[in-house]
Amino acid sequence: TSTNFSSLLHRNMAAALAQPTTYGCSPALLLSSKAAPSSAAAVAARSKSAPGESSVVSDVVVHPIVLLSVLDHHTRRQEGAGRVIGTLLGKRDGDRVEITNAFAVPHAERGDEVAIGKDFNRQMLALHLRANPRETVMGWYATALPDENDPNGESKCIADTSSLIHDFYAGECDDDPIHLVVDTSLQTDAIALRAYKSTPVCIKNEPLANMFNEIRLAVKSSESERICIDRMIGSNSTEGASTNEDETAALQVSMEKLLEMLETCSEYVDKVVDGTVSADDEVGRNISEVLNSVPRIRPEVFDKMFNDSLQDLLMVTYLSNITKTQLTIAEKLNETLGK
Repeated sequence: TSTNFSSLLHRNMAAALAQPTTYGCSPALLLSSKAAPSSAAAVAARSKSAPGESSVVSDVVVHPIVLLSVLDHHTRRQEGAGRVIGTLLGKRDGDRVEITNAFAVPHAERGDEVAIGKDFNRQMLALHLRANPRETVMGWYATALPDENDPNGESKCIADTSSLIHDFYAGECDDDPIHLVVDTSLQTDAIALRAYKSTPVCIKNEPLANMFNEIRLAVKSSESERICIDRMIGSNSTEGASTNEDETAALQVSMEKLLEMLETCSEYVDKVVDGTVSADDEVGRNISEVLNSVPRIRPEVFDKMFNDSLQDLLMVTYLSNITKTQLTIAEKLNETLGK
């Protein structure tokens, strides 16, 4: 159920925040004779770069929104699809990579051949960069591939075609791409996350294959993300679900506290101006920063914006109620016709 899945997701994020570390390596040989030299050669060329140009990545930090995007993509996958892939966006600081966003990329796998939607990937990347110009392509994600030969039903994190996809993203990234694998099989009552980097396997200075080595991974959530996750989990539980009246009461309490703080601040400023209280430079700077952070909008403009937003909200609520009514009528008709 959605409640159990949300609770499971919350436990996994909490456990991941404890900075679990796992190590290992899984080879993925290139099955395509044409793609093998180019993929391994690209990685080998980067590994031979001059010292100081690029440090080796040793830590990967993933935000919860990335995990949610991967799970949503996996849930909406086409029937019969073994796994889904997508592009990872973020930033790099030395040997640390932070993954802050992701989007799905269509692909198809048949035997040792892989087809990737290159044009779709570039169009989506251009749209994401317009909203977040500081993000760059850090690598790619994939869900674990079910292993038909495993009697326990476990999944493979690295497939034979992973090297081919890694080769594609090696040309999209400025540095060596990171490969993030999400195991959605729930065999161990957990959503396992693993991060890999690729190193070439050379024989007589000839790159023949790639080996994926696992690196440290941690899930990090900002304060806003943690609030959203807690809210999502609470809304799915019967005990923690809050009614509209509770939400209205909480909003009223919040507004009353805000008004009280504003009155306290105004009273302090008046006393400083009258000379009854000595001025504090630090408090003055804090008040100035808070006031400067508030956008200056004329009252009539603010009223118009508020009314427009309220009308939009009421329209969405109205359409939602109409949709629920139509679904209810359709169910009743189906039951009547079925009899």
